[in-house]
Amino acid sequence: MTITHATGYAIKDPKDYLNFELTKYELEPLEDDRITVAVECCGVCGSDHHTISGGWGPFLTKFVVTGHEVIGKVVEVGSKVSEFKVGQRVGVGAQVGCCGKCKSCKGTNEQYCQQPVHGYNTLWYDNHEHQGGYSTHVRAQERFVFPIPDELASTDAASMLCGGLTVFSPLVRNGAGPGKKVGVVGLGGLGHYAVLFGSALGAEVTVFSRSDAKKEDALKMGAKRFIATTEGFHKDLQFEFDLIIVTASSSKLPLDELLSTLDVEKKLVFVGMPEDGLSNITSQTLSGNAAALASSHLGNKQEVKQMLQLAVDKQVKPWVNILQMKDAAKAIKAVEENTVRYRSVLLQDINA
Repeated sequence: MTITHATGYAIKDPKDYLNFELTKYELEPLEDDRITVAVECCGVCGSDHHTISGGWGPFLTKFVVTGHEVIGKVVEVGSKVSEFKVGQRVGVGAQVGCCGKCKSCKGTNEQYCQQPVHGYNTLWYDNHEHQGGYSTHVRAQERFVFPIPDELASTDAASMLCGGLTVFSPLVRNGAGPGKKVGVVGLGGLGHYAVLFGSALGAEVTVFSRSDAKKEDALKMGAKRFIATTEGFHKDLQFEFDLIIVTASSSKLPLDELLSTLDVEKKLVFVGMPEDGLSNITSQTLSGNAAALASSHLGNKQEVKQMLQLAVDKQVKPWVNILQMKDAAKAIKAVEENTVRYRSVLLQDINA
């Protein structure tokens, strides 16, 4: 019999965004290309905080069950699903559907679908709501479900599906590897993955941060250098880097100075998402080394599989804190206070 409902920890008012209420709700239909996953654990992402607090805008659904770094078991498959079987351990990340019709979907950039269905606070094309992974079950199109290698623990793999992928895709698309120098701005949840995966790919990684507070951690993760962005930090680094990934969500970064450290025609890629945007960039800054200011969004299915296999091959192990799902408010508060070292994962605890 088809599963019709899930139970999750819901936020019903962005003004009360730490008040998670256990709520039962109807799942979207199990279409031919969809899979139902029983949630084992779910990572906590900065996006969760931005969304439930209203920082990224109003709720699009009646309430929000957040969480888009899900590991669990397949419990149902649609009639046209061919890649997965009931009982298989899988992951679901920050996108659960795409239109299948636009240029991106017809190619291999499905994460750039013009009408994506996100991991939560989102609607399907028939206006059914989709809720996230702080819950018992999620549904997703087969294209956005990923096999998890046996060698990876669920609590390690979970946060790779958004936090890891968000930095892995721009790393590989911009040639990070042996002989390349990569700068990582900020050492939070995303930044720690940029160091881990950049190093695993063979690049020489340098971390930029406001102070030396996380220097020891950065070096343990595999960074070769740690630079505090105090006045004049950039003067001996002109044309040094092949790629810079900005993982910080601050709009007050020393962007002119950072851009000056890029080699000719290289990119500074934003994956941090400041709520108030950027206003301190001039074209004159970019012209000195033909630097490009860019961004990136998640990654495609091939990159997910590549990332997970690299994690196996190079024994990439994220720094995670494991909590019960009922402690979601505690996890979100830690994100807000920037005390997470460096991702949190919530274990299933709902009896439903």
